[in-house]
Amino acid sequence: MLSEDTSEALSETIVVEVAYALPDKQKIISLQVSPGTTARQAVRESNIVAVFPEIDVDAAILGVFSHTLGTKGMPSAEEYVLKPMDRVEIYRPLIADPKEVRKQRAAKAREERAAQKAQQKTGK
Repeated sequence: MLSEDTSEALSETIVVEVAYALPDKQKIISLQVSPGTTARQAVRESNIVAVFPEIDVDAAILGVFSHTLGTKGMPSAEEYVLKPMDRVEIYRPLIADPKEVRKQRAAKAREERAAQKAQQKTGK
């Protein structure tokens, strides 16, 4: 059985997770933080940079359960106060803009169809 002091200390913290992933490696760190801790503070407290030194904690884009902080009405990472069992996700920068990639793919497909039609006309 927990002593009164131990149970009181545990009730003064909440458990949250900090997650980061690369294509070949991922890490989820569970930690206890004080109520009122923000998403950015939890990332600092997790010391995840010891595993992934390339993370710039101050500039990293963060989210909670796939909701990017600071967008779509969500508070910023410095303002978002964590709730028990929240998972803070550290997002890597995109290599390419998905919209631009789709546009390029569509343009290439149009060119290929046009080339096939031209070849069919000359081949008949």
